[in-house]
Amino acid sequence: MGSAIVADALSKTYRAYRKQEGLAGALKGLFARQYDEIHAAKNVSFKIEEGEFVGFLGPNGAGKTTVLKMLAGLLVPTSGTARVLDFIPWERKAPFKRQFSLVLGQKNSLWWDLPARESLELNRAIYEIDESIFRRVVDELVDLLDVRDKLNIMVRELSLGERMKMELIAALIHRPKVLFLDEPTIGLDLVSQKKVRDFLRHYSEENRISTVLTSHYMQDIEELCKRVIIVDHGQVFFDGELDAIIENFGGHKLLRFTFEKTPFCSFDLGEIIERTGTSVKLKVPRSRVAEACRVILSNCDVHDFSVEEEPIEEIIRRAFHDHAVADRLEKQEPIAAKI
Repeated sequence: MGSAIVADALSKTYRAYRKQEGLAGALKGLFARQYDEIHAAKNVSFKIEEGEFVGFLGPNGAGKTTVLKMLAGLLVPTSGTARVLDFIPWERKAPFKRQFSLVLGQKNSLWWDLPARESLELNRAIYEIDESIFRRVVDELVDLLDVRDKLNIMVRELSLGERMKMELIAALIHRPKVLFLDEPTIGLDLVSQKKVRDFLRHYSEENRISTVLTSHYMQDIEELCKRVIIVDHGQVFFDGELDAIIENFGGHKLLRFTFEKTPFCSFDLGEIIERTGTSVKLKVPRSRVAEACRVILSNCDVHDFSVEEEPIEEIIRRAFHDHAVADRLEKQEPIAAKI
């Protein structure tokens, strides 16, 4: 199994004009402009193997989309290198463009005032796909996504979920080996999100396509990705199995107890998250879970109980917070040393 995607110290830096306040500042800027350097990506390195489905996470402005655009050849890095299917992406060679797709959830690639079928036909002509192969692929994809009856409807008249399904079909009709997905389920209702996830899972397993997914919906990541790469302020600070995030950053577990009658025992071993007359939900440090269970089971009339992990959203949020704190402390250390 070879590496489909290799990023090596990939960096992208922008210069932003810093305007000074007032009229005097504006006049000064005409002759001596000051610029700030903004690191959208900084020394990003990772490898993605053939057939891997990897989650690419980070807060807004972390650099996720910038990295995807560099890997797709839409942006040229300031420094560093990358290879996708053994091509340098920003050289934009025709054989490379025929083997990958980029789907941006907040941007349309289909023609707004044409029926979806005609936009797909246009893509067929662009990729020079044989008509019989095109029909077979489209038939397969529209059935998997259940949108056959939407092919002759104007794109602008489709619902958001239907439009995203058509975007996926347009991205896959040339059978790419690498797929970049940037927020493919953003704005979709729960039913549409699930249908898109089910399709992506099935398609990835059947075709061994290497996929990089960014999403703010953690359920997308949990259901589709075994491995995640987390970036913040343009840098990678975690690359590993999704389960390892829970081990590294999940400091608590959630205990749910249901009682035969209103309990009068103490719950001071954890933080009470929810409480009703005959149930309680506690947030307990992982190191004290066994002790908390033993004490409550011994002193209360327990009907049922369960032990759960914290929601992955909370764990990821804590990871970002811990990394931001560590980053601030690291930047303060040289100042403290000088003092």
